[in-house]
Amino acid sequence: MLAIRNISLHFDKTILKDINLSIQEGQTIGILGKSGAGKSSLLKIIGGHLDAQSGSVFFEGKKVKGPNELLVPGHQDIELVNQDFKLDDFHTVEENLKEQVLYLPNEMRSIWIAEILDVLELSELRKQKAITLSGGEKQRLAIGRAIVKEPKLLLLDEPFSHLDGRMRSKIIRYFAELKSVRNISIILVSHDGTELLGLSDKIYHLKNGQFSRSGSPEKMYYKYTSLEEAKLFGTINSVLLNGKRCYFRPNEYTLNFSENIENSSDLELNFVRSIFTGYVYENYFMTKRKEKVVLNSLKPMQDIHAIKIEKKI
Repeated sequence: MLAIRNISLHFDKTILKDINLSIQEGQTIGILGKSGAGKSSLLKIIGGHLDAQSGSVFFEGKKVKGPNELLVPGHQDIELVNQDFKLDDFHTVEENLKEQVLYLPNEMRSIWIAEILDVLELSELRKQKAITLSGGEKQRLAIGRAIVKEPKLLLLDEPFSHLDGRMRSKIIRYFAELKSVRNISIILVSHDGTELLGLSDKIYHLKNGQFSRSGSPEKMYYKYTSLEEAKLFGTINSVLLNGKRCYFRPNEYTLNFSENIENSSDLELNFVRSIFTGYVYENYFMTKRKEKVVLNSLKPMQDIHAIKIEKKI
C-alpha cells in the first residue's frame, strides 16, 4: 500500500537518512523518537506536504508528489493530523467537519458527522467556533476532520498530547474499530512509547535520522537494547544483582522466590510506599544499595521483602 524508499532530508543538519518503510492495508505503524528526531518531517513527506532531498514515497503504486510539484500540497487519500491542528478557526465545530464531506448525500453526511461528534465528545460544542475551543478540544476536532474524510491512510503526529487518559483510551479504541471496519491504515508518531503500545502492529525507533530498531509492541517493551530505549516505553528498574546490572519492568517479577536469597534472580527489598493509580498500585522499594525499585500489583505490597525477577520475554 505504502512504500517509502531511501528518504533523506537535510537542513542545517541531517534530519532523515535513507529511511525505508513498507505498510500494508489495515496496518498500524508506530514511530517512536525523541523531540527533534525527525518524526514530524517524515509524516509531512509521506503526506506530500514536504519534499525530501532524495528518495520517494509510493502510495498504491503511484509516487506521492510534494509541494514542488503540486499547487495545493497533499494527497486525496492521505490525511495528516499534526500539532498545528489546521482548523477553520471562524467556522463552527460542525462546519469544520461538514466542509470535509460535502461530496456525501445530506442524510449520510449528517449521520457520519453525528457519529464523529459523539465519539470525540464534541456534540455539545457543535455550534461553537473553533477559535474558542481549548487545546484538547481543538485536537479532538482536528482528529475528527481527518477521520470524517475516510482516508485510506491516516497520519497522526503526537495526537494525544492535549488529551486526558480517558479520552486517549476512547480514541484508541475507536481507531481499532476503524481498522477492522474500514480497513484504514495508520501511522502514529510519538515521543512517548506508551501511546504506541495499544494500537500499533509494529513499532519503529527513529534515532539520529534512522530507524535503529523495529519490532512488535511486546518485543519493543520487554526486549530493549539500551536503557535509553527502555525509558521511552515507561518505567524500568535498574539494579546490581550478583555483580551484574539487571533491568526489568515493574511487572517482571514473581513472589515465589527461593528460600536461598543468594539465588541469582532473587532480590531483597525494603518497602517505602504504595500509590494507588486507579487500576494498579505502584509500590516503591529500596534495595540494600539504595537503588529505587517500582513494582505494579493489584494490592499494596507493604509486607513484601523479596521478589524473584522473572523476565517476560
